[in-house]
Amino acid sequence: MSQDFAGRTVIVTGAAHGFGRAIAAAFAARGARVWACDRQAEGLAETAPLLGPNGAVRTVDITDRAAVQALVAEAEAASADGAVDVLVNNAGGVLGQVGRPIEEIDAAAWQSIFDVNLSGAFWCAQAVAPGMKRRGGGRIVNISSGAGLGVSLTGIQAYASAKAGQIGLTRQLAHELGAWGITVNNVAPGFVRSNPTTERQWEAMGEAGQARLLGAIALHRLGTVDDIAAAVLFFASESAGWISGQVLSVDGGK
Repeated sequence: MSQDFAGRTVIVTGAAHGFGRAIAAAFAARGARVWACDRQAEGLAETAPLLGPNGAVRTVDITDRAAVQALVAEAEAASADGAVDVLVNNAGGVLGQVGRPIEEIDAAAWQSIFDVNLSGAFWCAQAVAPGMKRRGGGRIVNISSGAGLGVSLTGIQAYASAKAGQIGLTRQLAHELGAWGITVNNVAPGFVRSNPTTERQWEAMGEAGQARLLGAIALHRLGTVDDIAAAVLFFASESAGWISGQVLSVDGGK
């Protein structure tokens, strides 16, 4: 199975750490010109050396539609055929929120999680779609969560809802864009200790909670960021050319 992305233009959002950094580095290692973006400039500076001489990092807030359009225009202008080949919508998260009873959730807390996890993915897909249509193909890979297929371990209602919405968006866009040879798929990771937020969640579980989590996984171990990157590379590869609208749970087996 070939995973050579030489000459391909790839955008990875949320690339300052964790999944995004691993995904961006994996594409770069396989020859892609990677545009890694995040709103955390300090983390992006650590990602940059992993992208090689053809990589680029940009500080972008994906909830800002105009900023997303500008990033895509820059990437397209630098591309040989004026289009982005692969978009990975990885940016998201809980934005520092913790689980609270439903009656305590205000409008700002609810909306902010939807903005980054769902609306941001939509803005990015909207921005790359015209170029992909002109070129006659492309790959969009969304990073959802096991929370989008079940319930959130954090108990954050907006996070589970937004990630479920992203899965619905994946299926809808797959049907809308398929006529132009554009595939749209979704990777739903299980719990991975990939960033400061998940580290805090892991510690908060305590030994008993950690044991329960591991016991519920068929392989009895946590995954790694490279496990998630491998699934993204598959969906972006030629081997997945007739796969679209699908959700792949990468969770060690539930």
